[in-house]
Amino acid sequence: MTEPVRPHARADLAGIPVYKPGRRPVGGQRSFKLSSNESPYPPLPSVLDAIADAAHNTNRYPDLAASSVVDALADRLSVPAEHVVVGCGSVGVATQLVEAFAGAGDEVVFAWRSFEAYPIMVQVSGATAVTVPLDAAATHDLKAMAAAITSRTRVVFVCNPNNPTGTAVRRPELEEFLDQVPTDCLVVLDEAYREFIRDPSVPDGVELYRDRPNVAVLRTFSKAYGLAGLRVGYAIAHAEVADAIRMTSVPFAVSSIAQAAAVASLRPAAEKELFERVDATVSERSRVTGQLRDAGWVIPESQANFVWLETGAGTVAAAAACEAAGVVVRPFEGVGLRVTIGETEANDIFLAVARQLRTTESPVS
Repeated sequence: MTEPVRPHARADLAGIPVYKPGRRPVGGQRSFKLSSNESPYPPLPSVLDAIADAAHNTNRYPDLAASSVVDALADRLSVPAEHVVVGCGSVGVATQLVEAFAGAGDEVVFAWRSFEAYPIMVQVSGATAVTVPLDAAATHDLKAMAAAITSRTRVVFVCNPNNPTGTAVRRPELEEFLDQVPTDCLVVLDEAYREFIRDPSVPDGVELYRDRPNVAVLRTFSKAYGLAGLRVGYAIAHAEVADAIRMTSVPFAVSSIAQAAAVASLRPAAEKELFERVDATVSERSRVTGQLRDAGWVIPESQANFVWLETGAGTVAAAAACEAAGVVVRPFEGVGLRVTIGETEANDIFLAVARQLRTTESPVS
């Protein structure tokens, strides 16, 4: 008896990398999750009230265009409403963007290591990923990225600050880079961690986009605004780009609850309180960075809500030591650890493990 012909996926999806979410703590043990760059704070009471109110109408489809969020963002950022596209987290909008601008035969350039979803979304679109190594300071090598652009390049991602290293590129270097990019190539400034930046020389992508039609900006409510579980992100882009992103959207991808929470988070009183929480995270970031350096670690200057440790061949063992002590971190095997800044207690547990790792024989740097 012959085997029946079975459905098969596209051949060009073979070997596609699988996105690995941050590990969750093992059930039954006291542990902190520092593996996903989430806010350690729960939603504000006013945001929870908005979520509860919206839940009463979940028998209805949400607003397809997320109009209330679009209008609130347009007002908050002083941009035209037609330049705002809301989607299922910034990664969802980034996926829409790649699908809209890159396909078979096209190239998408990005630094590596950078956000792990980039190679996945590029391969799914049928395009070719062109990766450019970070420089010695674990920062985007913009000169090398400019040199990697060809006539086939359709999209370039600049993750600023970069995930997982936390490093950021400064205004002079970024503007010089943008001036070199062909005007028919879209540059995406992925600013998921924008609110944690304290270096004044790191530019605001929205200001750069205003007079550059080939620049789009990605941001999210998942990090600073503490809505990771609701999946709301957005792009700011000129009308032609924004319209193309909308063409690849999944209908009703942003729930009515998520839309209500985002609008509530943008109200001045709520945003003020949320940014006080961000300030507290930044303060903890400085404390953790300082103590890691005092212990002998070489830590890049992070402008995000996490720190990066180059642990090399000892990465898996270092992550296991952290987990055994009660903190789950994000290992990139053979390269390093990304550790979210969390509750003070969690940070202290991690610091104790990091000090211990420096006193044992290991290949960590």
